[in-house]
Amino acid sequence: MGEQRGGAGLVAVAFVISVIASVAFLIGYQTNGGTQWLSLSMATAFGALGTGLALWSRRLMPTGPAEEPRPVLVPPEEEEREAAQTFQEGRRAIQRRGLLGGLLASALGALGLGALWPAQSLGPAPRTSVRTTGWRDGVHLVDERGRRVGVDALDFGSVLTVFPEGREPTADDQVILLRIPPENLALPADRSDWTPQGYIAYSKVCTHAGCPVGLYQDVGLLLLCPCHQATFDVAQGARPVYGPAPRGLPQLPLQLLGGQLVAGGDFSGPVGPDRWRVGEAKQ
Repeated sequence: MGEQRGGAGLVAVAFVISVIASVAFLIGYQTNGGTQWLSLSMATAFGALGTGLALWSRRLMPTGPAEEPRPVLVPPEEEEREAAQTFQEGRRAIQRRGLLGGLLASALGALGLGALWPAQSLGPAPRTSVRTTGWRDGVHLVDERGRRVGVDALDFGSVLTVFPEGREPTADDQVILLRIPPENLALPADRSDWTPQGYIAYSKVCTHAGCPVGLYQDVGLLLLCPCHQATFDVAQGARPVYGPAPRGLPQLPLQLLGGQLVAGGDFSGPVGPDRWRVGEAKQ
């Protein structure tokens, strides 16, 4: 049984739709078109490609059974004419399928590009200069409303997210401020004066993937990252005790100034994942 009438046109339309949907995915990805648009365009691209392949198989590929009678040594003139006609029809079919093959290659290429394009987001965060924070000696701690944090702001076992005063908040500036009994601390000797009246502060940016470390467990004095369950021991300098974090959270030295908390300098180490600084070593 030969190809069905109109089959080539349907296959071509399906492949063209797949190409258009893949291009729409690329445009949506570059312009932050939203998860719904990306999902719809990619699903359309895959669906149209699959439909085209299915139509090609059902409508254009020969189906059996086929039997070929034993040819005679000298075929009749009528059979020669039929063979020539069949040859011409086959050549036209091959030409049409060449066009469909090109469209199939275009659809696969566009779909592959659409699938691989988001991989550019997996590289290091682009940086043109060395990362800096807004924390300096004497900078006041303020809450999300810009109010200075006083010595009575927290009870023991409480936490608060704070930022450096006078600076537009950035991810690198986020600090989680805690208050725990001073006798529970086991910090290095050079940090003994960084925790006035039990206040202790760490960068809120996880050293694994950069997620905000916002969960505190008072039992055990642990900070937890909700993204990949990295866990840090607050009492021992926020060293990692569980999960994928490669190093502890940088600590911010604190001081009291007129009953208010201020920074005693910048963080004890670099903020965030190490991959953020891949390009900075060349600066």
